Amino acid sequence: MNSPATRGRNGRKKRKASHGRSRLRLPMRYLLPTTLLVALLAMLMLRGYVHSEILADHRVRGADRSTEVPKDVLTGGPVIDARSGDAKTLRIPDRRIVLTFDDGPDPVWTPKVLDKLKEHDAHGVFFVTGNMAARHPDLVRRMVEEGHELGLHTFNHPDLSYQSTARIDWELSQNQLALAGAAGIRTSIFRPPYSSFSDAMDNKSWPVTEYIGSRGYLTVVNDTDSEDWKRPGVPAIVERATPKNGKGAIILMHDSGGDRSQTVAALDTLLPDLKEKGYTFTRLTTALDASSAHTPVTGFALWKGKAFVSAVAVSERITGVLVVGLAVIGALVLARFGLMLLLSFLHARKVRRANFSWGEPLSRPVSVLVPAYNERECIEATVRSLAASEHPIEIIVIDDGSTDGTADLVEAMRLPRVRVVRQQNAGKPAALNNGIRHARYDIVVMMDGDTVFEPATVRELVQPFADPRVGAVAGNAKVGNRDSLIGAWQHIEYVMGFNLDRRMYDVLGCMPTIPGAVGAFRREALERVGGMSEDTLAEDTDITMALHRDGWRVVYAENARAWTEAPESVQQLWSQRYRWSYGTMQAIWKHRRAVIERGPSGRFGRVGLPFVSLFMVVAPLLAPLIDVFLLYGLVFGPTGKTVAAWFGVLVVQAVCAAYAFRLDKERMTHLLSLPLQQILYRQLMYVVLLQSWITALTGGRLRWQKLRRTGAVEAPGGVSAQRRGTASVPERRPVG
Repeated sequence: MNSPATRGRNGRKKRKASHGRSRLRLPMRYLLPTTLLVALLAMLMLRGYVHSEILADHRVRGADRSTEVPKDVLTGGPVIDARSGDAKTLRIPDRRIVLTFDDGPDPVWTPKVLDKLKEHDAHGVFFVTGNMAARHPDLVRRMVEEGHELGLHTFNHPDLSYQSTARIDWELSQNQLALAGAAGIRTSIFRPPYSSFSDAMDNKSWPVTEYIGSRGYLTVVNDTDSEDWKRPGVPAIVERATPKNGKGAIILMHDSGGDRSQTVAALDTLLPDLKEKGYTFTRLTTALDASSAHTPVTGFALWKGKAFVSAVAVSERITGVLVVGLAVIGALVLARFGLMLLLSFLHARKVRRANFSWGEPLSRPVSVLVPAYNERECIEATVRSLAASEHPIEIIVIDDGSTDGTADLVEAMRLPRVRVVRQQNAGKPAALNNGIRHARYDIVVMMDGDTVFEPATVRELVQPFADPRVGAVAGNAKVGNRDSLIGAWQHIEYVMGFNLDRRMYDVLGCMPTIPGAVGAFRREALERVGGMSEDTLAEDTDITMALHRDGWRVVYAENARAWTEAPESVQQLWSQRYRWSYGTMQAIWKHRRAVIERGPSGRFGRVGLPFVSLFMVVAPLLAPLIDVFLLYGLVFGPTGKTVAAWFGVLVVQAVCAAYAFRLDKERMTHLLSLPLQQILYRQLMYVVLLQSWITALTGGRLRWQKLRRTGAVEAPGGVSAQRRGTASVPERRPVG
């Protein structure tokens, strides 16, 4: 038997081990989002790298003096051999032609050039850039398979006279890496970008040529320039590319860098014409009667090259898909904004007409259910706001096993028409169902224990039930504690993202959610769908979808305002939105069969569910691409277009937000924080949604989390909590 001391030590060890495990587990909730973000950034960086957006240098130096260039080089041939230290040049023998093509491979023009060479049984040399070779490895393989020679043309095509020796080595090694991955070879010939003839060597380019030679490469310039890059016309290209007096030549042409249709057409004339004059078109080493410039790559170098080319291919495909997805989502979001503005306008015009009516005014009493769990800070303000209602009501506070004396506080208020129903802690859906069983009337209003109503809220909320087709009504939930920055951001979200949406969904007939803070239900409708369900964490969304499927109308009452206390910290906001987004996913999945059903359920399934899924679950998940590409564009360009596009989206959102604020008669000053909301607050919502996706896909379970409340929210014109003496909270300005 262990002694108490031993048991104590063992207990401490277990606690330490448990604490260590919890510390290891804690970052796991962020691991996948972080991994995805890092992978996306890595793919974008790789794409920018091979598209010459990252580490590219587009400077081109002008001509300099040639006092340091050996005269034998200036007057020599186009092939410069500086490998041994003493530079010498080589010329192509008579009647031999080395066709060279720079800057490729290009997916459009290189295949056409290769086709022409194959058609006329000619070979040449392709000086490829590493970034293009990595993006189009199939063309590099075709060049080798069809007997052409490859040369290096750097990776990003910089003017090497500006570069350090380390950068030159990097350009060469990356170029070789791309060739190894694409065709399994390396090459010993090199052409500097922006080079021309030997006699154009100067004091800036010659040291580069010497260094290239010291690295074991032959430098190949040219002695016949077709100037095809100027697009002077086919006859001019043919004339400039034709050697004089039967001499051999290295002809400079291009298979990339723009429209090369004239180059392709010129080959159709140049090749047969020169063949008739006795010329042969060969590889460089063949013309010089030297061994091949190609050396097979094996072992680790080969696999390294293949891995690089494969990574580039993955990056190209995924970023291509993301760009298309961003364009599609962007178009859909803009279309949604337009639809939201149009339908919100139609909704407001309809319900604000002087002769608009839901039917005969309802004056019969209704039941108001207030589920409460540890709501001592808020419950008195909530109940007193209900007691001031202009509509006859009974108030039922369902105490869900509170441990802070919530029920006792309500009973101590001794207000008429207020009943307290106590139950063991069973959750909000169970509390609401218990309240429904105790309710006396056929219309049931539901609200949260941290929410306060205006005197007219219940009256406005129940009037739509004059229409017998209406099964539920969504009220206008507003943020009461908007004096902080995070509160102001939520205020914008509630007015624009929720209430403007609800107007649109009302017109479309697919309202996804009756807010838990302010909603009303026909009791018959609730009983037909089985009451509040505990199947999801978003019981308000779940019941709303169930009512749609049962054929009931769900409408929005803009004047039924309720003031709720929004989370005041990032952690609380995270917990709330995590539950909302995960619960919404659960509700969509639960009602997925509506898509294939008939009648009202099918109509909601084929209109409401796709709409809600696309714009509440899928689009927000892809929307971070806007910000990722914004950051990428700001750093690597095109900066102007990127900023213009981002501000364009912001302007559209600002227009929608301003219209929403106008409809709700809110002060526009809060919209000053909209740009900052888009940069910071939106990112948090993205991560929350992504975490909800991860929880859903991995089969995880999420518990209901109680948020800490201060009880500082009151309806406009209400009595402050401080004067009532119910809570000691900081003084705040009235909301409104």
